[in-house]
Amino acid sequence: MKHYSLLDLSPVPEGQTTGQALQNTVELAQLAEKAGYHRYWLAEHHNMPGIASAATAVVIGHVAGATSTMRIGAGGIMLPNHAPLMVAEAFGTLATLYPDRIDLGLGRAPGTDMATARALRRHMSPEDTFVQDVQELMAYFDDMPDNAPVRAIPGVGTKVPVYILGSSLYGAQLAAMLGLPYAFASHFAPAMLDQALDVYRRSFKPSSMLSEPYVVMAAGVCAADTDAQAEYLRSSQLLAFARLRTGKPGKLPLPVDDAKSQIPPAVMEGVEHALSVSAVGSAATVNTQLKIILDRYNPDELIVTAMIHNHQARLRSFEIAAEVLSGLVKP
Repeated sequence: MKHYSLLDLSPVPEGQTTGQALQNTVELAQLAEKAGYHRYWLAEHHNMPGIASAATAVVIGHVAGATSTMRIGAGGIMLPNHAPLMVAEAFGTLATLYPDRIDLGLGRAPGTDMATARALRRHMSPEDTFVQDVQELMAYFDDMPDNAPVRAIPGVGTKVPVYILGSSLYGAQLAAMLGLPYAFASHFAPAMLDQALDVYRRSFKPSSMLSEPYVVMAAGVCAADTDAQAEYLRSSQLLAFARLRTGKPGKLPLPVDDAKSQIPPAVMEGVEHALSVSAVGSAATVNTQLKIILDRYNPDELIVTAMIHNHQARLRSFEIAAEVLSGLVKP
């Protein structure tokens, strides 16, 4: 592992507003920069009461303005929701305002339910144009002649680094074909992690952007002073994920002593599998669990995330995680 980074969904805890959630994101980003996190990514989700980062490029700009050295980016932008030119202009503007600090991770899923996806896209096409859209978008970031019929201004010549996100073999194959870094959503969809990383590494074709495969994998981390305290804090995420899976999304719930008593066994089994790539506990426990993950998958970069209701506990969790991760980096 060369770097450790942070993925923030700007969670909106029960009892708080989206405004407070976005302020929490700024405070977490500032802590992350001091703690040595390499990059700070925000994700596009829509129509979710518990996530405040729907207008992802706007939040990225706000966070970049509140920090000074850490890379800030999208993990990711759901490209089917947008015209490539609009994304190029938004991220070209960000890259112009914050040179050499902006990343763009691209996903193929809608990041929402189908009714909201239709509201976003207005005229949904049955064709899957993700590959062509990625290539079109990257072309807007490249150098283009002044007489090119369509240019992203700002955007042209910024060469914003593009990452392909995924949780299946599709993204792995595409990232390998285009010679791009690949980020796997193992923090909530780990089923195909082994296969996808194998396909990506074996199929990778060097490009002008990247000479060899670069794997980013995501993991949940909930750290506290004791194992019991960490398990208690993590119950909020278990409850939130269970409610999402049963069609009842909402704000991030308060933690409880026994989440299993509030989640049907069949649902709990699915939740535990989805969130299995995680480290939960004290610093020593988290260190042991993260070592197991790193030894098995050997990522170039680990990006950690957590949904913790109490903001101060969340800050402390990422602080502990950074202390552990800094000792696991191999230059």
